[in-house]
Amino acid sequence: MSEREPRVVVGVDGSPGSRAALRWAVRYAEQCGGEITALMAWSAPVFVEAMPMPPIVSDDESRARAEWELRKAVDETTALLATSARVRREVVRGHAARALLDRARGADLLVVGSRGHGGFGGVLLGSVSMHCVSHAHCPVVVVHPDDG
Repeated sequence: MSEREPRVVVGVDGSPGSRAALRWAVRYAEQCGGEITALMAWSAPVFVEAMPMPPIVSDDESRARAEWELRKAVDETTALLATSARVRREVVRGHAARALLDRARGADLLVVGSRGHGGFGGVLLGSVSMHCVSHAHCPVVVVHPDDG
């Protein structure tokens, strides 16, 4: 009977908290021989103000930006830690919490930052990390920006 490699999913949005979560996940994967899926979710911008009209960003541009951000975060982190851990990058369209929960089904661990983009400065957990902690079907590690 062969043992499979532990599967770790980590949410990345470019924020300090998600960068710390990625560093934590890479160190963890190095220790246990796990494979990481670094996931970035994107969605089309929502405009609530009529004036001034912000520039229109296409879905292709939004996806390309997310792919670039994720590649940058993963490349910088793996170079900084000089790691050989396997990190697979995945960009999906949708809400971050839903995308993370979907991808973490069957995973051994989900790692998220305590606050990503759009969080309120005084809260300990952001809405995405709180949702993941409350609804994930696997253990969840929440990493604060200073912990990574």
